[in-house]
Amino acid sequence: MKGLELSRLYYEEYGQAIIYQHFPSYKGLIAAGLVGMGSECFGFDDELSQDHDWGPAFCLWLSSQVYEEISKDLQTEIAKLPKTFATFNGRQESTWGSGRTGVFEIGHFYRQFIGFDRVPNDLREWRTIPEANLATATNGLVFTDPSGEFTSFREKLKQFYPEDIRLKKMACRCMVMAQSGQYNFMRCVRRREFVAAQCAETEFINTAISMVFLLNKQYKPFYKWMHRALQNLPILGQKIYDLIYDLVTAHTVESGQNVYERKTVLIEMICQHIIDELRQQNLTDSGSDFLLEHGPLIQSKIQDTFIKNMNVWTE
Repeated sequence: MKGLELSRLYYEEYGQAIIYQHFPSYKGLIAAGLVGMGSECFGFDDELSQDHDWGPAFCLWLSSQVYEEISKDLQTEIAKLPKTFATFNGRQESTWGSGRTGVFEIGHFYRQFIGFDRVPNDLREWRTIPEANLATATNGLVFTDPSGEFTSFREKLKQFYPEDIRLKKMACRCMVMAQSGQYNFMRCVRRREFVAAQCAETEFINTAISMVFLLNKQYKPFYKWMHRALQNLPILGQKIYDLIYDLVTAHTVESGQNVYERKTVLIEMICQHIIDELRQQNLTDSGSDFLLEHGPLIQSKIQDTFIKNMNVWTE
């Protein structure tokens, strides 16, 4: 059973009863679900995930006023719940895994991820938030939210970056993909600087995945899960995933082509798919196959003067 489903069943079995029996006047003011840190919140958990910070538990989110009134009593009742459920053992919390579930004030819950207890007000504030944190703050499932306060915050974040921020990131991604993959990778190989070549390949992969998330207007999660999440993206997700998989597993090739030549071909294929989609989204009209030529064109579409005038290599 996946952790999200286990959490939902556990809440329906025990969480609802606590609210209805002990806090009936607040039942329309408490949101419940599972969002935040952990592979289960992204739906990527498996048997290996169950050795730490995994098991029957849920989150309850309260407004500041309700939190002040009942949070301690509510947490006390939750602590009394059975630790095991549906044949699964209780959560074995690691040193850094505590506090992922339980009772939260809505603003504080979001602040731990994005640094604000409200939706960012302007472009400057949006630029300060790590993208993986935005992915974490908007993952998982909300089981119930009668007041809609938690979900309203969540949905505003899920609308994605303001367009100027997206364009700035995409312009920079073009430059880095071109530099690391199309230019430096094979130069490092020819110099027999294989460690540098591996670094260039890794930089290219990370940046290419980021670009696909930006094309889909979805936040890229923590590096451990970004390749898994890539497969679910409707725009180029599976296609780029397959090409990147071939790239990282291209240890031997046939027909006399060496492994580095094969990797170069795969890098160019990835870049061409990206360029085609950039054109499809009317973000560039350049006919070049070199992504370096597309970055400045994307940046030129930014409306905010300060961001538009930033170095194109700077995110």
